Amino acid sequence: MEKLLSNILEQRSDLSVEAIAIYILSATLFSVAIYVSYWYTHKGTTYSRKFNVSLMMLTVLTATVMIVIGNNIALSLGMVGALSIVRFRTAIKDFRDTSYIFWAIIVGITCGVGDYVVAGIGSSVVFILLLIMGRVRNENRILLIVRAARSRENDIEGIVFNYFDKKTMQKVKNTTEHTVEFIFELTRKAYEISYLSDESITEKLYALGDVQYVNIITQSDEISG
Repeated sequence: MEKLLSNILEQRSDLSVEAIAIYILSATLFSVAIYVSYWYTHKGTTYSRKFNVSLMMLTVLTATVMIVIGNNIALSLGMVGALSIVRFRTAIKDFRDTSYIFWAIIVGITCGVGDYVVAGIGSSVVFILLLIMGRVRNENRILLIVRAARSRENDIEGIVFNYFDKKTMQKVKNTTEHTVEFIFELTRKAYEISYLSDESITEKLYALGDVQYVNIITQSDEISG
């Protein structure tokens, strides 16, 4: 029994240099597809070339680790223990980045064990989906930012809610002893309907007096991260 357990724990496959080179090369080729997909589906400030290059490196490194581990259970447990102390604290600017990280890791694992069919089919499906839907952006929200004297606090809330027929949400209200700042969120549709009114929301707010500024911002993926 002790000998059997020892054989299981120390089991490993001896790979030739050619086989290792093929595994690493295949992971590199798939990482290029990940690089192109990430580059295409991101633009502006959401695109990070450093992160994109890191995805390629992650794919190759994962494949390398899988080659080293092979069928060695003891080595795999030791690798899990070693990697468990690593803490990643980089903020994810775009939720899609998490999917790309998993894609890179999965491709590295499949290439590291030589399962190119799974890596190829899976990557092809993900690549096509991202080409079709990857540039979908969330630009349907409008932020209305108002800063005024605190004495106009209730008047501003009444004007905004009545103007947009209560189709807006108050997200933030910051106050000081003398000033108040609001951030209202509404849909683009509600904002476009407001164009039919004889008087714009900015005109109504400035007509109150003691209003320092009125900012209208499209809340897209560029600033929501």
